[in-house]
Amino acid sequence: MKRRDKGIDIFSLSFLDIISCGFGAVVMLILISKTDVDVAPTAGTEDVSAMLSQLVTLQNSVSQIQQEMKQKLDALSSLSEQKQSAAAASKALQQQLNALNKKQAATAESIAGLGLVEERLKQASLSTPQKPNKTRDEDVGGIPVDSDYVVFIVDTSGSMKNIWGRVSQEIVNVLNIHPQVKGFQILNDMGQSMISGYDGQWMPDTPNRRKSVIDLFKRWNAVSNSSPVEGLNTALRKYAKANITTSIYVFGDDYTGSSYDPVIDAITQQNKKLPSGRRLAKIHAIGFISPGTTDRFSVLMREMTKENDGTFIALPR
Repeated sequence: MKRRDKGIDIFSLSFLDIISCGFGAVVMLILISKTDVDVAPTAGTEDVSAMLSQLVTLQNSVSQIQQEMKQKLDALSSLSEQKQSAAAASKALQQQLNALNKKQAATAESIAGLGLVEERLKQASLSTPQKPNKTRDEDVGGIPVDSDYVVFIVDTSGSMKNIWGRVSQEIVNVLNIHPQVKGFQILNDMGQSMISGYDGQWMPDTPNRRKSVIDLFKRWNAVSNSSPVEGLNTALRKYAKANITTSIYVFGDDYTGSSYDPVIDAITQQNKKLPSGRRLAKIHAIGFISPGTTDRFSVLMREMTKENDGTFIALPR
């Protein structure tokens, strides 16, 4: 018998069985992997969300802390400025206190000096009380007191108002060095009479009149330009006469005029010299020191009083 060779059949039963088993194994592996739920990604998302929330909270806390630090720094800066202002104010107050102490000491010295003059006058008057027409001292403290009539010209500007109490006292002191005069008048440096009812007239010199006038003077409010020129013109025109003896006292702390010589020449020419050799009036001046004091008043009045038979006195601080 002839032997028959069998060909190889790749799609035999055994091969198909193997293929089927392999396919089944793959399907089983897939099914097994599907049933295993992976929770790691979910857990990671929650952690990231929590961390983001904490980060936002921390950022808000940092912003709040920064805001609080800024407020505290601003408060600290304000306190530092207040401290500096308080220190400057304390220094200014100390300087004012020192100035007031010096002014008080100077005032006490001035009052003491004028008190000595007044005491001499009292002693002189007490030595001959029975003679009402006694001969008066013609020169007290450098000021002649031989006039029968006295005119005060007072600067009523704001700077003088700051020392008005002292100005009032000096009015009293000048009146006191004149034991008695026949009449007196008070003008401001603009030529305005303190008591309008006595404008152009003399106020009688009596103890009660002196007291009432000084009380009124302390309350006197009048405008002023800190220049005695108008007041001197008015005093020489209305009150200085050839048949009486007159003394004019100019009280001031400053002069706001623009020139000296023309003013001095004009006043001196108006204050005519009489045949007897004396002038219509003696012009004296009292210089005060106030917060607005300059040397212009003293420059003007030194020469003015020199040319008009008067005396210039500069009071200390």
